[in-house]
Amino acid sequence: MYDAGKIVVGLAVLVGVTAFPVWYGLARGTTYRVQLEAPPNGATECVLPVKDGTMRAEHMHMLDQWRNEVVREGVRNKVVVSGREWDKSLTKTCLGCHTNKAAFCDRCHDAAAVKPSCWDCHVVPEGGQ
Repeated sequence: MYDAGKIVVGLAVLVGVTAFPVWYGLARGTTYRVQLEAPPNGATECVLPVKDGTMRAEHMHMLDQWRNEVVREGVRNKVVVSGREWDKSLTKTCLGCHTNKAAFCDRCHDAAAVKPSCWDCHVVPEGGQ
């Protein structure tokens, strides 16, 4: 056990280097925020609540579920939220209001460093680039 001091110092350095990103983030106190535009095309509501962050946090799960139900299972029932019917459709529902992909979709997806596969099948709305 002649190298105990070196081992302790090495472990301390390892822990410090490994935990640095967490400490750095806590010290800065920053959070991830992307300021979105006002509701598009005069819309007053969305399929999920927007103000409490539900739409931002859950839209990808909702769109995945819709895709699976419509494309894979053939279930095209409408979704009723707050007494309003919505089609399970990115094109008819979402892109009806959010017509500018660059200003709306890409803004958050670029900031979050995600590349959704929506546009592998869906056509980008006109003026949306």
